Amino acid sequence: EITKAVSELVLSACSNLGEDVENALLRALETERDPNGRDVLGQLVENLRLARAAGRPCCQDTGITVVFADVGQDVHIEGCNLYEAVENGVRAAYTEGCLRKSVLHPLTRKNTGDNTPPVLHVEIVPGDRLTLHVAPKGFGSENASALAMLTPSDGVCGIERFVVDTVARSGAFACPPLVVGVGIGGTMEKAALVAKRQLLRDVGAPASDPDAAALEARLLERINALGIGPM
Repeated sequence: EITKAVSELVLSACSNLGEDVENALLRALETERDPNGRDVLGQLVENLRLARAAGRPCCQDTGITVVFADVGQDVHIEGCNLYEAVENGVRAAYTEGCLRKSVLHPLTRKNTGDNTPPVLHVEIVPGDRLTLHVAPKGFGSENASALAMLTPSDGVCGIERFVVDTVARSGAFACPPLVVGVGIGGTMEKAALVAKRQLLRDVGAPASDPDAAALEARLLERINALGIGPM
């Protein structure tokens, strides 16, 4: 059941970006004044709808599969282990769905041939249910990721400066318009994981913490002022 669910989620995520993304593109199309920008946004909206209707990938870069598994502490998984079940689902989706297989050995650069292994993040949560979120992560955007270990004296201004500078440095390489995930606090790997998980939120939904929401608003204003994109 897990393998089947992961396979279906991979195929759906590659071909259906969701209403929140579509609405964000439509809002951008309404406010964009540059003719080239309007043309690109119009093409993105049309591409999104065609992909959804035909069940075909929105983008040729179907990336590496990132899976978030929230496992209830009362859940017992029978059969193969969770990682094997997830990996089998990814393998089936990329093979049967004829999706581009991008995963290589990091040193030899030899393609694994089925887009495995995926990246699996497991979190133990209360309850007796298993919740899966699947995010095919394109490498154009993944290569624009960055991490900084700031000192306390850097303060919130240092956080803002790092995020804005990262987006400015990435420019068009991350295929704008962009959705930027930001993770703050904890250790190095915790901050990166928090940033990745933020990409699961609906586009435009503010953080529940008022201080974080205010920071998001300032970052959004400064990033938009850079004038990067669309494309």
